[in-house]
Amino acid sequence: MSNSTQRSRFGALPEAAAGAALLLAKPRGFCAGVVRAVQVVELALEAHGAPVYVLHEIIHNHRVLAELAERGAVFVDVLDEVPGGSCVIFSAHGVAGSVEREARQRGLQVIDATCPLVAKVHIEVMRHARAGRDLIVVGHAGHPEVAGTLGRFDTSCGGSAHLVESLAGVQALLVRDPERVAVVTQTTLSVDDTRRILIALRERYPGIIESRRDDICYATQSRQNGVRNLLPLVDLIIVVGARNSSNSNRLREVAQSGGCEAHLVQDASEIDVRWLRPGIAIGITAGASTPAVLVDEVVERLQGLGAGVVTEMEGEDESVSFPLPVSLQRKTALREARTTSGDEPES
Repeated sequence: MSNSTQRSRFGALPEAAAGAALLLAKPRGFCAGVVRAVQVVELALEAHGAPVYVLHEIIHNHRVLAELAERGAVFVDVLDEVPGGSCVIFSAHGVAGSVEREARQRGLQVIDATCPLVAKVHIEVMRHARAGRDLIVVGHAGHPEVAGTLGRFDTSCGGSAHLVESLAGVQALLVRDPERVAVVTQTTLSVDDTRRILIALRERYPGIIESRRDDICYATQSRQNGVRNLLPLVDLIIVVGARNSSNSNRLREVAQSGGCEAHLVQDASEIDVRWLRPGIAIGITAGASTPAVLVDEVVERLQGLGAGVVTEMEGEDESVSFPLPVSLQRKTALREARTTSGDEPES
């Protein structure tokens, strides 16, 4: 093997990144809501047996979905695909109230894996609906979290819900009563873009009611801060995440808006050697639904292309955790008690 090539499990590759420095953003990868959602599916499979049905992707990551599917998780787009009496899990992104009611009316065994931070937004939405306010939801059309949030707004008290995606959308708004307006946001948006939209909303509706605490989740904000910390130090940022992951796309946008070349890759195979050159400094981060193994594989591929030492940046230590749904807590406690006593666990 010549000095100009190196073998990895990705094959013989030219040293396009000879001498490149690799800097890992901190924090990166799984957030507490994603850890909880994956645990919910795993524990549901243990408690109920396969198949367990999941409405929509439990999280936005193909590797994780494939592994769960191998164990017996079946991902469906609509409740009609779930056989009567089966166990169905609502994804971390949350669902509309009508979906929840339909599932219970059909006698499905419902386990709600909605991220608690999304559930907090749902509570705010329902409070504003009961008060008869018009609600503005800042978010991306078509995203499952936004669909679930809009679907929690009950119009029976006279209010309406409006989706705003941009500053232009603020100017196009038509609300029933400018004095009775509230706003919530999708939890995975760009912090900077959302701040600008909220400022415009305050200017147009000075009395607008905002959430008591920021709706954008801690993990979204901390990962965007991690990218900002990389910007002065690197020539290129690689974001590891699914193409349909909102928070991963926002990380790429934060890097690009800071003047840095940035690319979103779903896995190491998508790295394009044309992005690289000898001596380049490469920053690596990952969306909140990206498992650590995918980052490890990206690092391995870049080192196969000649990159050198890996340095982890200083950043925020995350200690957030969320409790499991009560139904699974009980089943898990019972199984542990049976195991400790020597009895066979429930089938």
